[in-house]
Amino acid sequence: MDVPAELRDRIHRLAVDRPQPVREGEIIVAATDQATAPMGTVTEPVFALVAQGAKRSVLGDHLFDYHAGEYLVVTVDLPLVGQVTQASPAEPFLGFGLPLEANTIAQLLLEAGPSRSTPGDDMAIAVSPAPPDLLDAVLRLLRLTDSPEDLRVLGPAVRREIHWRLMTGPQASLVRQIGLADSRLTTVAHAIRWIQRRFDQVLRVDDLAAAIGLSVSTLNRNFRAVTAMSPVQYQKHLRLQQARLRLLTAGGEVAAVGHSVGYDSASQFSREYRRMFGAPPGQDAARLRGLATVIE
Repeated sequence: MDVPAELRDRIHRLAVDRPQPVREGEIIVAATDQATAPMGTVTEPVFALVAQGAKRSVLGDHLFDYHAGEYLVVTVDLPLVGQVTQASPAEPFLGFGLPLEANTIAQLLLEAGPSRSTPGDDMAIAVSPAPPDLLDAVLRLLRLTDSPEDLRVLGPAVRREIHWRLMTGPQASLVRQIGLADSRLTTVAHAIRWIQRRFDQVLRVDDLAAAIGLSVSTLNRNFRAVTAMSPVQYQKHLRLQQARLRLLTAGGEVAAVGHSVGYDSASQFSREYRRMFGAPPGQDAARLRGLATVIE
């Protein structure tokens, strides 16, 4: 799928070769002229379009590669590891993002009436080619950034259109579930928020199931279908990604950082950290700080 040159130029103008995302109101733009190191984060529901270059997102054992003209949809908070995989000074990576709003999707569902699309059994993350009408809406939203007043007054309508294009595009059934109060995805989202508030505490799946009104077996089945992992595995990913962030930004003793995210055993923390990130905590943090210095 060809991405309009104007769309690429406008993203580049808003984020001139900066390795970190730049926010303009509800718009997220990012640009970098070199590949980046894998970094973990909890990604909230979002539509993320690659305008140039390529990116990879990893959820557990699942890889999601998307290139220019393709987009990623995430419909619940997921602990992803992401990295830019294709970028150069001549053709920098250019990305656009927009948070997905449950209220907007619910309102559009009401206005659209009954739909023939049915909820699928897919995970809460998917990659698809971007249809021309979706690219056109993104471009029109980017044009509004030339005038803060235009963006403030007209932006909500264009963001609403982008939601509609996603709801009627290749991932329609997945996106529509965000606006359904009784969907499996929404139930799992409640469970995720419960875990996030207590990620550094012992997780008892019985307590979690009772809190959201499901049996343990139904919770485990739905949670794994949406996130590709069990609630306990999800919590482990949260803990280790939070530990990695703390080691990178604040430093500190490895054992103390492990304890701060819920590990009583320093050896268990180091073992699980190495299994996920490929190196012991201290060594991994030093490597990432070195890469960040090179990128800057």
